Amino acid sequence: MCQCSCNNNINLELLNPVLEHYASVKGSLITILQQAQEIYGYLPTEAIYKVAEATGNTPAKVMGVATFYTQFRFKPIGKYLILLCKGTACHVNGSETIAQTIKELLGIDDGETTDDGLFSLSFVACLGCCSLSPVMMINDETYGSLTPEKVKKIISELKNNNN
Repeated sequence: MCQCSCNNNINLELLNPVLEHYASVKGSLITILQQAQEIYGYLPTEAIYKVAEATGNTPAKVMGVATFYTQFRFKPIGKYLILLCKGTACHVNGSETIAQTIKELLGIDDGETTDDGLFSLSFVACLGCCSLSPVMMINDETYGSLTPEKVKKIISELKNNNN
């Protein structure tokens, strides 16, 4: 039984197929956590406890693995996840100005989500699109050769799509 203070909105049964397939497979904890995050959009505490129980690990061990890797999130993200590259090429080509523009437009900083749940911002080390620098991804879409004006237009269009 879950030992955490559970959020009753989380359907832990969604994890059952993943756990049935991987729980007994040695070395599969990261895969399980990745799939749990895919299901929920983040790793809810109650899912951590369920994974721990199913895999025979302590919740502390599961959290230790999850917190070690930057790919895992522990709170819900917005509908649009903005990944802003802070790698060398992007930095040299103005990613700080782009970051400032996004922060001013949305009123959030790295790791935060807008109050309406529409946007989350995450600074990343590299997106592997150096020739497009400065670059950001919003969900699965890549936007390159960014200027503050381009960023304003992109975010405005996304906001308008949700009104």
